[in-house]
Amino acid sequence: MTAQKIRNGWQLFKQALSGDTEINYTEGTIARVTLLLAIPMILEMAMESVFAIVDIFFVASLGTAAVATVGPTEAVITLLYAVAIGLGMGTTAMIARRIGEKNPQAASRAAGQAICMGILVSVLVGLIGLLFARNILLLMGADESVVDSGENYTRIMFGGCFSIVFLFLVNAIFRGAGDAILAMRTLRLANAINMVLDPCFIYGLGPFPELGVTGAAVATNIGRSAGVLYGLYYLCGRGGRIRVHLADLRLQLDIVYSLFRISIGGVSQFLVATASWVFLMQIVSGFGSEAVAGYTIAVRVVMFTILPAWGLSNASATLVGQNLGAGLPARAETTVWHIAKYNAIYMAIAAAAMLLFTRPIVLFFTQQPEVVEYAVQCLRIFAYGYVFWGFGMAIIQAFNGAGDTMTPTYINIFCFWVVQVPLAYTLALLLGLGPVGVFWAVFVSDVLTGIVGVAVFRRGKWKQRLV
Repeated sequence: MTAQKIRNGWQLFKQALSGDTEINYTEGTIARVTLLLAIPMILEMAMESVFAIVDIFFVASLGTAAVATVGPTEAVITLLYAVAIGLGMGTTAMIARRIGEKNPQAASRAAGQAICMGILVSVLVGLIGLLFARNILLLMGADESVVDSGENYTRIMFGGCFSIVFLFLVNAIFRGAGDAILAMRTLRLANAINMVLDPCFIYGLGPFPELGVTGAAVATNIGRSAGVLYGLYYLCGRGGRIRVHLADLRLQLDIVYSLFRISIGGVSQFLVATASWVFLMQIVSGFGSEAVAGYTIAVRVVMFTILPAWGLSNASATLVGQNLGAGLPARAETTVWHIAKYNAIYMAIAAAAMLLFTRPIVLFFTQQPEVVEYAVQCLRIFAYGYVFWGFGMAIIQAFNGAGDTMTPTYINIFCFWVVQVPLAYTLALLLGLGPVGVFWAVFVSDVLTGIVGVAVFRRGKWKQRLV
């Protein structure tokens, strides 16, 4: 019996990675269709996290100042991630609903309009970053040495922001359509190129110039851009459930308005969350470069461990959207509870591993004693809230998949700005706990997000959301 289960599991895994476009995610057992969609999404998010880990691994060898450059820049550029992810939320919700309604032409039109919006966002953000890179670092509290060494890194990361926006956007289109395998392949290519080019540009291997921390930005942008081109090739050329034609790129204000209406909530919820992170980074910056470096390394490790859970949560968004489009709200709700349970189990395992191997994990990135201590403290405190965080992720993404992106925004405002930020300021500065006070404030907000999310989800208003 056990051997048969293993064979069945292996067959399911192979089917999930086969790119089968004939799978109907609104039919069959919930556990089966969830795994078919979630497996490539989990792998996709794991690959997304590799970008952060690879960059910080190579940059860490350049010293504390280099890591302290990456931290503030990433804190600000996460605001761009908020915009890209928010736009992706609206895109996934609308496309999933149209696919559930069995209207692929309408889904293609929505994808075309999302691409137009992505172009506008990329141009605006890119210009801001190119013109004000130095000001951005100074705003984040970086000292002059960090600003001097990191200005080009910041400028390149913002100047190449189209690669971030479109990587999120194209993959959001694939996820909404149920083509999660294409999203995974897009990131696989982007990661492979980044892993090869990172040491080449940072250290000047072979014919490549030695660019230091700036090389990490160059490699990352080249890798992401290659992934974008690969995704657009499949989206506009061959394969997949959706094919975007030139006619779909002509401005259609009714679709743009609907996308904007849904996406603004997605953008808002992530801006609220990431803006609080920027504030926390400013508090940590006041305790020196070692604290910033330790916090940055810890956050990168955390992102590596939670993004698979985020991938599973993305399956929640797609399945909710498609089931609501098919007129199956009860099935949509049952699916969310299944995914939330799976997420909590995974996060419990990840937390246990992190607590057992905290110091070896940190020592993999840096040997500097003060940096190690800050990173170890941060990782251990964050791990305590992992189960609540995992459960909450699935619930929040269910709201987004239903097109109800404002409810998570209100939850984030309460948990991050009413609770987390004032608590971090009080613990770190007023009570003198330093960076550890910030870490505990994050733990409290993560637990609270899970509890509040479940309470609101049970009310069921998300089922009536029109997209």
